[in-house]
Amino acid sequence: MSAISCELTVLEQTAPAADIRRLAVQWQDRSHEPHAGQFYMLRAWAADATPLLSRPISVHDFDERTGALTFLYQVKGEGTQKLAALKAGDTLTVTGPCGNGFDAAALAKAGKIAVVGGGIGTAPLLLLCKALARAGARPDLYVGFRDEPYGLEAFVPWCASINLATDSGVQGHHGLVTDLLNPADYSLVLTCGPMVMMRGVAKLCAAAEVRCLASLEGKMACGLGACLGCTCHTKVGPKTVCKDGPVFDAQEVFEL
Repeated sequence: MSAISCELTVLEQTAPAADIRRLAVQWQDRSHEPHAGQFYMLRAWAADATPLLSRPISVHDFDERTGALTFLYQVKGEGTQKLAALKAGDTLTVTGPCGNGFDAAALAKAGKIAVVGGGIGTAPLLLLCKALARAGARPDLYVGFRDEPYGLEAFVPWCASINLATDSGVQGHHGLVTDLLNPADYSLVLTCGPMVMMRGVAKLCAAAEVRCLASLEGKMACGLGACLGCTCHTKVGPKTVCKDGPVFDAQEVFEL
C-alpha cells in the first residue's frame, strides 16, 4: 500500500496519563486505510521550522465507519510537545500509512495467540487485537508498565484475557511482563515494546519453539525507505524498519 501526504483535522486530544496523549484525527482517503502495525509521519509545524523531521507515530486505532484515526504517543521531545499542543479543529500534516504491519487475517489462523506489550509499545496493539478478534482469534494480552497502567479498558472487548505486570507493583504482578508469559501455551506470540522486553519475549519463544513476530521502533527521517536512517541489522543483512518492517520475525532481528 502506497503512502500519501495530506492535511488532517484534529477531532480531539486527551491525556490518559501524565506524559501520554491520545490524538484522534479525521482520515479522508478510504483507498488508503491503515491496518494494524502501520504508522504515520506526523508534523504539526512548518516545513522550515524545528524540529526538521516529522515524527513517526504508530496507528493506535481506526474506525472504518467514521474514518477516525487515533494515535497514542508519549510526550518526550520538541516534536511530540508540539503535537501535544494540538486541539480540536487544528490541522496537521501526515504521511502514511507507512510500513508493513501485521497481517491479522492470516495470523488469526495460527491458533491460540498471545500479544505482549510494554509501556507506550502497547499503542499499536489495540488495532491488532481488534483485527485478530474480528478474524475469529481473540488473543490473550500481556502488558507491562513501570507504574500506573493506561488505556487497558479499550482492549477488554477484543481480548480473551488481560495479564498485567508493573515494575512498581502498584497493580497486577510486581515484576516483568515476561514473568507471566508461557509461550508453550500458544501457537504464535506478537510483541511490541522496549527492545529489552521484546528480546526477552523472543528468547522465551525460541526456547519453546513458538513463532514470534516483533514490531520495532527506529529513528527515521522519511518513513518511506529512502533515507536509510532506520536501518537495522538482521540475520539476512541490513533492512529498514520503516519499509521492510516495522514487523519482523523475532529470530531474524534478535540474537537468541
